Amino acid sequence: MTGFPSTSGTPLRYFVNNMDCADCANKVQGVVTRLPGVGEPKVNFTTQTLSLTLDETRTPRTQLEQTLRSIGYPPELQGEVSTTPGTATPVTPRPARVELPWYQTGKGRNVLLTGGLLVVALLFSLIAPPFAFWAYAAATAIGTWPLLRKAVASARLGEPFTINTLISVAAIGAIAIGEAAEGALVVFLFAIGELLENVAAGRARAGIQALAALAPKTALLLEGGQTREVPVEGLQVGQFVRVQPGGRVPADGTITEGDSNLDDSPVTGESVPVHKRPGDPVYAGSINTDGVLTVRVDRGASDNTIARIIHLVEEAESSKAPTARFIDRFSRWYTPAAMAVAFLFAVLPPLLFGQPWNEWIYKGVALLLIACPCALVLSVPAAVTSGISAGARRGLLIKGGAALETIGSVSTIAFDKTGTLTENKPQVTDIVPLGASEQEVVTLAAAVETGSAHPLAKAILARVQGQAVPAAQDAKAISGKAVTATVQGRALAVGSPRYAVEVASLSPDEQAQIARLEEQGKTVVVLLDGRQVLGLLAIRDEPRQDAKEAVARLKGLGVRSLMLTGDNARTGNAIARDLGLDVEAELLPEDKLQRIAALKASGKVAMVGDGINDAPALAQSDVGIAMGGGTDVALETADAALLRHSVTGVAELVQLSRAVMTNIRQNVAFALGLKAIFLVTTLLGITGLWPAILSDTGATVLVTANALRLLRFKPGA
Repeated sequence: MTGFPSTSGTPLRYFVNNMDCADCANKVQGVVTRLPGVGEPKVNFTTQTLSLTLDETRTPRTQLEQTLRSIGYPPELQGEVSTTPGTATPVTPRPARVELPWYQTGKGRNVLLTGGLLVVALLFSLIAPPFAFWAYAAATAIGTWPLLRKAVASARLGEPFTINTLISVAAIGAIAIGEAAEGALVVFLFAIGELLENVAAGRARAGIQALAALAPKTALLLEGGQTREVPVEGLQVGQFVRVQPGGRVPADGTITEGDSNLDDSPVTGESVPVHKRPGDPVYAGSINTDGVLTVRVDRGASDNTIARIIHLVEEAESSKAPTARFIDRFSRWYTPAAMAVAFLFAVLPPLLFGQPWNEWIYKGVALLLIACPCALVLSVPAAVTSGISAGARRGLLIKGGAALETIGSVSTIAFDKTGTLTENKPQVTDIVPLGASEQEVVTLAAAVETGSAHPLAKAILARVQGQAVPAAQDAKAISGKAVTATVQGRALAVGSPRYAVEVASLSPDEQAQIARLEEQGKTVVVLLDGRQVLGLLAIRDEPRQDAKEAVARLKGLGVRSLMLTGDNARTGNAIARDLGLDVEAELLPEDKLQRIAALKASGKVAMVGDGINDAPALAQSDVGIAMGGGTDVALETADAALLRHSVTGVAELVQLSRAVMTNIRQNVAFALGLKAIFLVTTLLGITGLWPAILSDTGATVLVTANALRLLRFKPGA
């Protein structure tokens, strides 16, 4: 997560009331962008936030706030954002705003007002028919007044062609030609459409608020062997907390005492509880299912996993997809063009062909209503927002609409090996006894390696964990070749096959066994007693359990999988052969960059990695995907991240992206299809004003409902 770019202005963040639809966000961004001294404005209608930098010597803060109030979007300052360029911005989860019932919101009250006026006018038409027109006219005028005020304010600020302008002109036109009843119904239906957008945004906001609610509010701070309850916000890095069975972990940290099964599903989407012990990391919000744990706090509340997820989701939802940017550009000329066409339809037939004025003005007003771009503007951000929220629930973090669009269209996905396709935990896979028993081979080798920090030594020591290991004296390391020690009076050595050849005689059969194990991608070490070979130990960093399934699923989706590794070719080929993907081995970080660039020449490429050396390749690819257990550098560089330690998440990302793009195409078809139908029926005189606005309101309902389906996304469904 990066902060705001360094500018001469003050970074500010506002909660913007009533900015709960895509068109509202566009309007706010358009107006704010025109103010002098405003930089980097970012709007997010899902969270109703506006972030920007402001040079108050050019535009005072009060003027900015008054400008937003004048167009109907009163802001509430959430605070100045203090940030140092180039560093991560800690973001404290903000208290969730209570979602008001729809009838208590501004748009809900507007629906009740316009609906009530319509009912009153209807009663007048039944009780006193001569006054019916004026009753409907009054209902139309009162319902239109707030829209007209917003339209005038927007026009003064350089946004003359807004949806409010369209509806205001149409409503006034309806009164002018004596169709006040239809005008009142138009205003009512438009209010319902706006309310539906508000409800949809509320559903998306609820997802983010649910994330914020995962972290507990208090923690059991451990001091001097005693615990006391403190607010989570007060925890400092380096302090220790106690986590009881059934409780939630209060902060990101590392277990120092105890072991337990932890349910990480609320945070990472991991479906099965993970057994963790001292030295293992834990996440704020995870549920401790059984044992008592002591945890060292590694991150404060403002920088824990949940805070980061919330920030990433908010940033992603405010980052527009290419399709959304295209529709925004399209709507900028579409709306004035639609008004011009409607005007020509209203005046040209009467002027040129002597057609009835009322009939063609009526059709022109209907065309204005059909032209409302609400549903079209909503079609992309509604789907993207739902898709990003659905991904976050499954531990798939996507940092923007552009990344979400691109992932589904990649033709090749390149994987790093260590820590991505493999566990990055070397294990002893084979013990070959030659001059001693299998148990003696592993026990004596562990004795020699005791105290070594080498990954191979750790693998051997892990194999005998819990067993008695004899003491070793005079341990020495022969760099790059072996470790020697005296164990039970015997001069032992654990070394490479090359070292064994130098100090002992390996039989052809022993050399063949070593070659066979190495062909399987395993590293072989030889246990020697002087010049006698006691046994062989084969060690390999095993593939993740789900890696083969992930590659198979990607193949089923028509995506090629390729492993790029700095490991030797023999190991790389063995791992790749087991998993069923192509491989290029012995690559330096700069070599990976060149390969990514070459692959991009024949199609879009995604890169999956977890280490610092993967960061350049992640940035070079069309989409960089970081494994959640990887380094902060990889997570910051990537466009998406897998919080679960499961590589099948890559295939899920592809499926989610394709589901979102399908949803967007459906939404655009709904929005434009209904308009096309009502355009034809209006010109033929079959439908009138209220069906015209219903074409947009109905499309808004379909688009909203269709986008919300993505919240139930399941891979393979």
